[in-house]
Amino acid sequence: MPGAEIRDPTGGANHVGLRDYNERVVMSVIQRHGAIASVEIARRTRLSAQTVSVILRRLEAEGLITRGTPQRGKFGKPQTPVALAPGGVLSLGFKIGRRTTDLVLVDLAGKMRARLAATYAFPTPDKVMGFLRAGLPRIEATLSAEERARIAGIGVAVPFELWNWLDTVRASPHEMEAWRDFDFAAAIGEISDHKVFLSNDATAACAAEHAFGQGRGLSDYAYVFIGYFCGGGVVLNGAVHAGRTGNAGAFGTLPVGDTARPGHQLLHKASLYLLERRLLEAGEDPMRIWRGTEGWEGLGRPVDDWIEATARHLAVAAVAVCSVIDFEAVVIDGGFPTDVRARLIEAARRHLEGIETQGIARPVLREGAVGAQARSIGGAFLPIASEYLMVGASFGT
Repeated sequence: MPGAEIRDPTGGANHVGLRDYNERVVMSVIQRHGAIASVEIARRTRLSAQTVSVILRRLEAEGLITRGTPQRGKFGKPQTPVALAPGGVLSLGFKIGRRTTDLVLVDLAGKMRARLAATYAFPTPDKVMGFLRAGLPRIEATLSAEERARIAGIGVAVPFELWNWLDTVRASPHEMEAWRDFDFAAAIGEISDHKVFLSNDATAACAAEHAFGQGRGLSDYAYVFIGYFCGGGVVLNGAVHAGRTGNAGAFGTLPVGDTARPGHQLLHKASLYLLERRLLEAGEDPMRIWRGTEGWEGLGRPVDDWIEATARHLAVAAVAVCSVIDFEAVVIDGGFPTDVRARLIEAARRHLEGIETQGIARPVLREGAVGAQARSIGGAFLPIASEYLMVGASFGT
């Protein structure tokens, strides 16, 4: 197959492509606010009512929106809300992690329709591309020809510099060095002719949270995702801010201890690799935590201690982050069960109470809503956003 075109939907100007600019604006408003009347779309976009009406008819004909039941207000004629049609667009998300890889199929509403996953001691190009080569036909075989034609592309969510931190990952330097010059477009182009979109994995998770989770009600917030290493993202003025190099919100690098000592960064205080070590010390199989949420059952003390230690450093990091930008909230999620997330946030809030915050508003900590698959879902959202929405645009909360 021909080499796939690779795009970074977070950098530079909006990619408008073949889809009409105003169509993107309208779809972005609907995506952000859910079911909404055409008069409200016109108000938010500053397009004329006639223009909005024409666009909605066109989108409906393409199967991209659905119309609801007319709603009668206090004044005027009933308004018919429109919403995105979940099956109007499908997209693939390919997450590459340091212990796991996932391939998901997501619809326009952010619902995960299919998922395949694999674990390993460490990722190599051969392992993860072999997984994709075997998994992609399995997922596409479940779709009709019409559904396959609606796939917008494949979004790859991958940590930057996979070849680093090898001592921590316990990986082969020779095999991991292959990632340094790895050409995702060429490799995926040998497997599929879908368009390819690339993003940092934590930034992709942030995009998923902003599109489908807590971000629907927030305009400015920091986002932390705890995977093998912790990372994150930044949302400003209602849009994910990728930064100059696409790595904004790299909170794992944040110093939270004595910089004269090794291991003073947040990634060495609030990451799942630290739980792996606790489990090894307790005689447990550390790979259990990577095999789904059921693998966490009965782990007991190692998880309890990890939550407490992680929460303490997250509280410190939240104060540091909110001292730079007056965020509405710090949203925290990760590759763990929802009950572990709830306990982690509760503990972090408790530690936050003991930190002096005079001079700033005390940070507000919130649980993420997308969950453990946020990076994969965020990867799948990349083609949707780039092909159908206004990347980086804000239409209010």
